[in-house]
Formats: sequence, C-alpha cells, structure tokens
Amino acid sequence: MEKLRYPVGKFSFDAEVSPEKRRAWIREIERLPAELRRAVSGLSPRQLDTPYREGGWTVRQLAHHLADSHMNSFIRFKLALTEPTPTIKPYDQDLWATTADVTGADVEPSLALLDGLHARWARLLSSLSAADYARQLNHPENGVQTLDRVLQLYAWHCRHHVAHIDSLRQREGW
Repeated sequence: MEKLRYPVGKFSFDAEVSPEKRRAWIREIERLPAELRRAVSGLSPRQLDTPYREGGWTVRQLAHHLADSHMNSFIRFKLALTEPTPTIKPYDQDLWATTADVTGADVEPSLALLDGLHARWARLLSSLSAADYARQLNHPENGVQTLDRVLQLYAWHCRHHVAHIDSLRQREGW
C-alpha cells in the first residue's frame, strides 16, 4: 500500500541546495503540464473516475488537485517574495477534491490552467536569487519554511501525482 500511496517515495528535503539542483527542480515544475497531459491522454470517463489506489483520489481528482494546489503554491511564492514571512492560508484538499468543479468535470480546463500557470511559475522561479529562495513563509500547520523547501516540495509533488496515474495505467494495462 505504501508504494501505491508514495510511488516516488515520501518527500525528503535536500538541505544541500545548488543552482544546478534548483534548475532541475524548476524544470520539473515547468514540465508538469506536458507530463500530466501525457498521463491522462486517451483515458475514458470511466478510467478518469478510477482511484489510483483503494481509498485514494480518482485520476480526475488528481488532475484538478494539481491545478488547485499549484495555484495556491504560486500565490504563496508571490506572497513570500513581497511580504516579510507571510502566514499563508491552508485549505482542506480532500474537501476541495469533492466540489462540483472537480467531480465529473472535464480535466481540460485544469490542464489548460496548468499550462499558463506553470509557464508563469517557472519564469518567476528562474528569476529568483539565492537570497530570494531564503525568504520564508509561515504555514499554520507546518511552520516556517523557506522558498527553497517549498520549491523542492512542489517539484516532488509534480512527480508524485503523475506517478500515481502512470502506475495505475500500468497496473490496469491502459
């Protein structure tokens, strides 16, 4: 069950950050829209409504979750770059995955949103200095975090959810 839940492993912070590692993480964020499109390509409505594991979200929910989560992260980056250690607003991602814009909804609007969002996000991330990446935000549930940590988390988040879909497709022979 652990491999189904964390197909690329659990998130682990790399404290040894370098410009090369940052560029690699930014490339992962930049590639997410194309990787997600590839992962959901050709899936039927029934397949989109299949959970990636027992008790997990459906492929459809994963696609919409990526849009929701990454919109929030982009805004959190902007807040941290323009305010001193802003306290960000958490949200209940499980409840967000059950709203009408997610359940039964076409994934294309979220894919299109991710195209534009990730183009802007990658541009922003590529412009930042080491001092910018040292800026912080305060997550009420997870504490104060640097933008370096948040960058790594979202690069992992991209891999994590695309791997959910890829591993489901492989197990089901899709």
